[in-house]
Amino acid sequence: FPIYSLPLRERPEDIPLLVRHFLQKYADKMGKQIDKVPKAAMERLMQYEFPGNVRELQNLIERAVILTTGPTLQLRKVLPDLKQAAAGKERSFRSFEQVQRDHILEALRRTHWRVSGKMGAARILGLNPKTLASKMRKLGIRREDHLDL
Repeated sequence: FPIYSLPLRERPEDIPLLVRHFLQKYADKMGKQIDKVPKAAMERLMQYEFPGNVRELQNLIERAVILTTGPTLQLRKVLPDLKQAAAGKERSFRSFEQVQRDHILEALRRTHWRVSGKMGAARILGLNPKTLASKMRKLGIRREDHLDL
């Protein structure tokens, strides 16, 4: 059975714990003694949304450990990537309708395009099946347009 967890961007308070875990893991693996993370770097990590979730954070810490030469984790060479990614995210801001459309499509994919019933998309989304059908019409969502999904 699947285990659902909130994305990392919705639980930034977990980032320091995960950073310390990955730091210890990769420092031990690479035979390095790294035991400090600059406060400013940790704050920047906590502000980033991590679209790649925990794996992205893990990869970022691994790269930082590889590049670090002293006892303090050197994030400045990997943090510019965070700035560029955040700038790209701002440019690709989506409208509410697009977010809603994508959310409905994901629910339909997961239910194999079943709209109503116990295992239907309407139930997953917390909507009346007639309301969902109306939103699908309004947003131009048709099953035949998404047969490959």
